[in-house]
Amino acid sequence: MIEVRGLTKRYGEVLAVDDLTFGVRAGEVTGFLGPNGAGKSTTLRMILGLDAASSGTATVQGRPYSAQPAPLKAVGALLDPGAVLPSRTAFHHLLALAAGNGIPRSRVDHVLAEVGLENVARRRAGAFSLGMRQRLGIAAALLGDPPALVFDEPLNGLDPEGIVWIRSLMRRMAAEGRVVLMSSHLMSEMELTADHLIVVGRGKLIADTTMKDFIEAHSEREVLVRTPRAETLRPLLAGAADVRAEDSDTLVVTGLEAATIGALAAAGGVELHELSPRQVSLEKAFMDLTRDAVEYQAEKRTN
Repeated sequence: MIEVRGLTKRYGEVLAVDDLTFGVRAGEVTGFLGPNGAGKSTTLRMILGLDAASSGTATVQGRPYSAQPAPLKAVGALLDPGAVLPSRTAFHHLLALAAGNGIPRSRVDHVLAEVGLENVARRRAGAFSLGMRQRLGIAAALLGDPPALVFDEPLNGLDPEGIVWIRSLMRRMAAEGRVVLMSSHLMSEMELTADHLIVVGRGKLIADTTMKDFIEAHSEREVLVRTPRAETLRPLLAGAADVRAEDSDTLVVTGLEAATIGALAAAGGVELHELSPRQVSLEKAFMDLTRDAVEYQAEKRTN
C-alpha cells in the first residue's frame, strides 16, 4: 500500500502540496487526477523520494522510498521517459539497472518482451520515438517485479494499440494484487482503466472515491428523450429541469429521472419514442468539480 499522510511541500512562498492524506490500495488501479499545477507530479516525486516533503510522510509498503533496501523491488516508477542515456541501448539500460539492484539478467529479457521491445533491444535509446521511450520506461518500472507501481502520464506518445496494451497491463498488474497508481490527462482512458480516483486541486485533496461514485456525485444525470412532439413536451419539463434540444425531435433533460419525465409526458398526452438515461463521462464530472481549481485557463472569446 502507498500511504500519504499530511504531505506538504512549499517552494518559497508557493504552497505546491497542501496537507494531502490518502491511501492507494493493492488490487485496483487508482487514478491520480488534477488540473495542471495541482501538485500531482510533486506528490509523486515525494512518494518516490525525489523531492523532500516540507512536512508529512509518504510510505510504500510501510517504509519511505529512501528506506527501501532494494528500491526497484519495492516500487517501480515511470516519471520521465527521457531519463535514459541516448547512447545506451534498451538492453544495456535495463541491464545496468538490474545489476545495481541485484536483479537477475533474465528479468531484462522478460520485461523487454513484456513491453514489446525485444526486437529493438540492441537499438540506442536516442533513436527511439516517444512511444518507444515510454515502453522502455515501463520496462524499467517492471524490472524488479515490484508490488507497487507508479506512473506519471504513461500514455503520452503511445499509438492506439499501445494505449489498449497499457490499459490491459495496468488492470492485469492490479489483478495480480499489486498497488497501481497512475496519473493521466486522458479522461476517456482513465475512465476505462481506473477503479478508484484521487483528485487534487491547488495542492489540496478534492476527492478520494470510486470511479462510479465520483461520476454520480459530481455530475447531474442526463436523460435522452425522443418524441415527435418535442416542442410540446419541452415546456412541460422546463419548470423542473434543464432541457436542451439536440435536434427537432430529441431533447436532453438534466435534473429529472426518466420515470418522472415519462409520467409528465403521459399526463400531457405526449407520445415518446425513446427515454434513455445517459451516462455522464468522467471528463464532464472532472471539469465540473475542478472548475474553481484550474490555475491556467485560456481566455474564452466570442464572435
